[in-house]
Amino acid sequence: MPSPSPLFDLTGKTALITGSSLGIGRGLSKGLQEAGATIIVNGRNAERLTTAAEELRADGATVHELPFDVTDHAAAQAAVDGFEAEHGAIDILINNAGMQHRGPLEEFDAAAFANIVTTNITSVFNVGQAVARHMIKRGEGKIINISSVQSALARPGIAPYTATKGAVTNLTKGMATDWAKYGLQCNAIAPGYYDTPLNKALVDDPEFTAWLEKRTPAGRWGEIPELVGAAVFLSSAASSFVNGHTLFVDGGITVSL
Repeated sequence: MPSPSPLFDLTGKTALITGSSLGIGRGLSKGLQEAGATIIVNGRNAERLTTAAEELRADGATVHELPFDVTDHAAAQAAVDGFEAEHGAIDILINNAGMQHRGPLEEFDAAAFANIVTTNITSVFNVGQAVARHMIKRGEGKIINISSVQSALARPGIAPYTATKGAVTNLTKGMATDWAKYGLQCNAIAPGYYDTPLNKALVDDPEFTAWLEKRTPAGRWGEIPELVGAAVFLSSAASSFVNGHTLFVDGGITVSL
């Protein structure tokens, strides 16, 4: 059997995935580990973070735990600087940390709005800037921001989330515009509707699931492992001239009426 293409080989690379205790972040950590990367898991819940790290180590991965609050600019900078000083380069960053809060826009709580903006947008700036400062000095690096189909579409009750994911997509374009000249590739992945803890209320709703299956050309919910290929591509040498792009992995929902 021929060996896998070196274009997609992440051996020798170290990847930081924020919000990697659960859901998409945990799945992407496993996927990049299988492609050869050393993994840095991040989250605020130390117990869940340790569980995720132990699961990866059981598969033979080299894993570091880096608990810090991605919404705290100083904490993000200190954590990234400390890791680089002690362990070496962070070659790949996946900004995955995020949250959802549903409710009618006319009744949406102002504190909840501020929280979702800080968690979904400010965190991308905080960690992205901290990691990019080191990548720029080295002249190379990969940054992947997790956006959403909601950067292109809207549904009732999630207007603030839609706004934040639109901002993530445009911040990705800004990162590419500012940092491509330093050898960085900055791109985004926009998942469609996936069976994740964040979507549990929707997954458990038979009416919504029936609507989604009819609305999505693929006719089903996405599964987390189906995001891994996109993440490995954007993390690897295969995407050396891809910059500022948002890759939709959505079963076709954004291209079909």
